[in-house]
Amino acid sequence: MIPRILIDETEVPGGEPLRLFRRGDDHMIVLERNELMNSRMSGSEEALAEMTLERLGRRDAHLLIGGYGMGFTLRAALAMLGKNARVTVSELVPKIIEWARGPMVALTGDCLDDKRVHVVFDDVGAMIRDARGTYDAILLDVDNGPEGLTRRGNDGLYSDRGLAAARAALKPGGILAVWSAAPDAKFKQRMRDADFLVDEVAVRARSNGKGPRHVIWFGQKR
Repeated sequence: MIPRILIDETEVPGGEPLRLFRRGDDHMIVLERNELMNSRMSGSEEALAEMTLERLGRRDAHLLIGGYGMGFTLRAALAMLGKNARVTVSELVPKIIEWARGPMVALTGDCLDDKRVHVVFDDVGAMIRDARGTYDAILLDVDNGPEGLTRRGNDGLYSDRGLAAARAALKPGGILAVWSAAPDAKFKQRMRDADFLVDEVAVRARSNGKGPRHVIWFGQKR
């Protein structure tokens, strides 16, 4: 069996440390005993971008992505967007971007150097609260979904107040897309209560249609 090798670790503001491992050509980002990300499982993160842009029907959109992760959502978005699009990536942990440009550069490619991309080292919740009618879509792959693991501060994104802020940050007809490792009926109802038109989609973790089922909620601003 190929051993798992620790490459690096980093602190998370208000949370437990994250560790980057490599096993052969695969990389894993781990919180305590929980594997948050794996370079072999990209399907649902790619679907987060692809299904959002299919619903928007625009190639010149301005997207806010929080956070970067392993870049699957960002790369999928860039592949579908036109040259006049903009993608703002909010990443709270600078080391994640260092890993993307360092140990995982073969996976990253040139997506972080794309002229359409602007990386901001900030809490995506704060960026959402500061925006008014700014984004065509907000794509959240933060923590593990509404039942987060990484840091307690992420819970505010999924609260009534957080959803109201996201709605205010969207342009008319804009979409809030939220990735989750598991279903959450209470969160789905909170999205509806926040006056979003909600569509819940189950997607497989792997791009080949296999692996665990994850959930994406698409909330369109009325």
